[in-house]
Amino acid sequence: MKYLPLLFSLLLALPTAPAEQVNVYSGRKEALIKPLFDAFTQETGIRVNLVTGKADALIKRLELEGERSPADLLVTVDAGRLYRAQALGLLQPVSSAQLERTVPEVYRDPQGYWYGLSIRARVIVYAKEQVNPAQLSTYEALADPVWSGQLCVRSSANIYNQSLVAAMLVHHGQDATEQWLRGLVANFARAPKGGDRDQIKAVAAGQCRLALVNTYYLAGMLSSAIAAEVNAARQVALFWPNQMDRGAHVNISGAGVTRSAQHKDSAVRLLEYLVSVPAQEWYGKTNHEFPIRAGVAGGEILQSWCEFKADDLNLTVLGEKNQAAVRAMDRAGWK
Repeated sequence: MKYLPLLFSLLLALPTAPAEQVNVYSGRKEALIKPLFDAFTQETGIRVNLVTGKADALIKRLELEGERSPADLLVTVDAGRLYRAQALGLLQPVSSAQLERTVPEVYRDPQGYWYGLSIRARVIVYAKEQVNPAQLSTYEALADPVWSGQLCVRSSANIYNQSLVAAMLVHHGQDATEQWLRGLVANFARAPKGGDRDQIKAVAAGQCRLALVNTYYLAGMLSSAIAAEVNAARQVALFWPNQMDRGAHVNISGAGVTRSAQHKDSAVRLLEYLVSVPAQEWYGKTNHEFPIRAGVAGGEILQSWCEFKADDLNLTVLGEKNQAAVRAMDRAGWK
């Protein structure tokens, strides 16, 4: 018995195994991702250490930190950004039967450098009282002079617009896309400014009759606690372009395991959790983004919109064509 105190002291002095953890750099706002991380921790016991910031700044931070970066996972929006991180050598490929089974091929890198987590469609919204939806058809038709001075859109610096133009380059080639861009710019109602919600508000205020926006912004305004946002959103309607041919332009939010990851296994487990049924249901109901996982329904607003045909381009091309898209937009005068 006299040896028990000594044995107890020796046990206390032994090093304890560190708790499992994963370090995440997220270009998504904390409110749009942290609840999922908290649920993951509760389910697995793996602590998630979260750093949020502007997506481009986080990619630059990863580049500067190099192999010393503490980040295990990069979460961001737009396939173009994920492609850029991959091209800079900031990500590493991972193989996961669950991810490959769940995430459609068009929404993931062919070599496993990044995987989509939710789908984001860029569509046309129009003033209900001023535009007959029968007048609308395609992205290409927005360059028709009939819409002169009627289109609101954010700046060419916006990655969502860059990716749309990148898709046009793939479908139509350089010359036809630049011709379309010149017609589009000629139809701008005002100099591009603000975010997608600002474009919706401008349509509601009569400053323009059409706008290009991501669907979740409209859904967010319709479900907002701010009466003015709800009122503005109710004055516009959504139109799915190109339903008679290739389908509406879509993009993703997604993630990739960093090259420097010290907790790779935990990072992959987190990725797999983010495409699980509970996480995908949360994306659809809370963030108003379309689930990447087949068979999972979104919230009431998403379900109220008719099913749509999506462009089936593999989204890696959006990154490959990004710089060409930016140069084409500059030449067309899209500020």
